Amino acid sequence: MFGAARQAGGVPNIPRARAAELDAVDRAIVRVLLADARTPNNALAEQVGVAPSTCLARVRALRERGVIAGYHAELDLPAVGLPLQAMISVRLRAHTREQNGSFRAAAPGLPGVLAVFHMAGSDDYLLHVAVAGPEQLRCFVVDHLTTHPAVAQTRTNLVFERIPGVGSPI
Repeated sequence: MFGAARQAGGVPNIPRARAAELDAVDRAIVRVLLADARTPNNALAEQVGVAPSTCLARVRALRERGVIAGYHAELDLPAVGLPLQAMISVRLRAHTREQNGSFRAAAPGLPGVLAVFHMAGSDDYLLHVAVAGPEQLRCFVVDHLTTHPAVAQTRTNLVFERIPGVGSPI
């Protein structure tokens, strides 16, 4: 249904790298790239203490194994005219595969959506959005969320400041 094969019990069968498969060099490479994904291979190799050719092969293997899923640019949202951010909790009317799938398919493509999180707990989804101002935020909620047939309730929280984490997950 969502592009992944399914195991018994309906759990997605998504291949994942196991933490035990990452040795100290792999972990060092990932930590450096998390801090700055644009680190040139020669500098990366020097920082982790391996030859550039070894480093290049390691990074390629990490990508092929799915440990490194991609690289991205981080925007200064106010600089591009989107100074207002919000986290919007969404509760679905029913938890059928159809309603869940319908919302899950639509939400990432809505204007201003930066991320969609499928949640456990009292809310089903959490949307991180960026818009030009309060009127655009109101229009987003009214025009795109409350009109979606699967949505029962929304709750909007404004983001005053985003403080990135400095710890490495590995």
